[in-house]
Amino acid sequence: MSETAAGVQVIGGAVERGDEILTKEALEFVAGLQRAFGARRDELLERRKQRRAEASAKGRLDFLEETRHIREGDWQVAAPPADIADRRVEITGPTDRKMAINALNSGAKVWLADLEDANTPHWRNVVSGQVNLYDLVRKQIELVTEKKTYKLRDDVQHAVPLVRPRGWHFDEKHVLVDGKPAVAALVDFGLHFFHNAKELLSRGSGPYFYLPKMESHLEARLWNDVFTHAQQELGIPHGSVRATVLIETYPAAFEMEEILYELRDHSAGLNAGRWDYLFSVIKTFRDSDKYILPDRNAVTMTAPFMRAYTELLVRTCHKRGAFAIGGMAAFIPTKDDSNAAAMEKVHADKKREAGDGFDGSWVAHPGLVPICYEEFDAVLGEKPNQIDRTRDEVQVTADQLLAVAETPGEKTIEGLRAAVDVGVRYIVSWLGGNGAAAIHNLMEDAATAEISRSQIWQWLHNDVVLAGGERVTSDLVRETLADTEKQLRAEEGFPVENLGRAVELFEQVAVADEFVDFLTLPAYEEID
Repeated sequence: MSETAAGVQVIGGAVERGDEILTKEALEFVAGLQRAFGARRDELLERRKQRRAEASAKGRLDFLEETRHIREGDWQVAAPPADIADRRVEITGPTDRKMAINALNSGAKVWLADLEDANTPHWRNVVSGQVNLYDLVRKQIELVTEKKTYKLRDDVQHAVPLVRPRGWHFDEKHVLVDGKPAVAALVDFGLHFFHNAKELLSRGSGPYFYLPKMESHLEARLWNDVFTHAQQELGIPHGSVRATVLIETYPAAFEMEEILYELRDHSAGLNAGRWDYLFSVIKTFRDSDKYILPDRNAVTMTAPFMRAYTELLVRTCHKRGAFAIGGMAAFIPTKDDSNAAAMEKVHADKKREAGDGFDGSWVAHPGLVPICYEEFDAVLGEKPNQIDRTRDEVQVTADQLLAVAETPGEKTIEGLRAAVDVGVRYIVSWLGGNGAAAIHNLMEDAATAEISRSQIWQWLHNDVVLAGGERVTSDLVRETLADTEKQLRAEEGFPVENLGRAVELFEQVAVADEFVDFLTLPAYEEID
């Protein structure tokens, strides 16, 4: 333990070059953010609980009457900076050194540099991720291994990094400010902004971010105030920060315009996800039998309630001059011909998004970059985006967003087993320090485990009978967990070091009477 700035304690082992990131000045900056905004964060987390209780009691969500004037007002977000005016292909991934170099070299327009769901918050990952961001901003990043040297290529336009800090719900236990853990989002944002904002601006770019897990426009207002404060503290021009908000919670889908409005000086648009959104649907209405989803792989983006969500997002963004960014293609291509069918699905997914008016979309692997380009180039041509396509014909009601019961598909024992298998595999990887796990040829992050365990919790606590006649009980879930553990222990090459803990954690968050808001919170107590 070492005290490096007034009232700040850094707890954790030494990380290579950590002293370059955890300077006295940087920690003072982070502490200033924590003291200015930590209490408001706490209040907003309490407000989440109250709103969920209200939604549960009513059995529905709705657009806010008190913000109708914003939805009906005449306003636009700030015009995008030149280097992110074209976002047709974005690649995602954690901030480890190899991934960072490969992402910048991938040919994608943007890299979502993920300090959140694709990154286990081991202390070494938190700090080394900031080291890597520091180096890549300055184009001095390189990695030498026994087999290969990874470095930035001169023959491609490097992807522009958009950094995703952790969500408001997470604390960073290794940084104490005035004796309390700092808000992890402020640590992630603060260290990157302090070290790199001026450097990015000097290079014709800027400090750009993705903001996850928000549930209301008041949480967006808090981020906006953080940005304004940070810019003032370091003498950065107002509006230099640009942030794209992931609309990945059910409540946020009803406040898209308000979220853009709160961030209008700093907005870079909204993103439509999948797994986290489904996770939030379950979490919000976990006590209701009107929101029970079929097997997770049966829920596609063309399900009526998902279609309403994406159509509303494009309409909302383009109405206000903001980017609409599509969801993840998580498939990992193989080197043989066995993935042709999966690649066709990626083509179809990106073609749908481009046709619907999205300005770009996500891929998880460099091998999918050309597919995303192909489908968006076919629609965009030489235009950088299609913000001018305002989709005036789209009219989405609250009832359409809530029409979960209309989702086609069955609830099956195979779906239950698959959820347990993928969830346990992911938690094993997460505990081991890798938050971006390749599982069954898909790149999975924490959202995968969240939808897996929350769906089982929902089925269990709503007494669901599966298509084959099996009733979902705690005994059935535990039996499936035991079978999965046995199979994984017998699987050649599977890392079993954290398997026992992963099974226990999965059972805890899938079976317990009380729904755990985020499985990563009890999992965080198991690391470092």
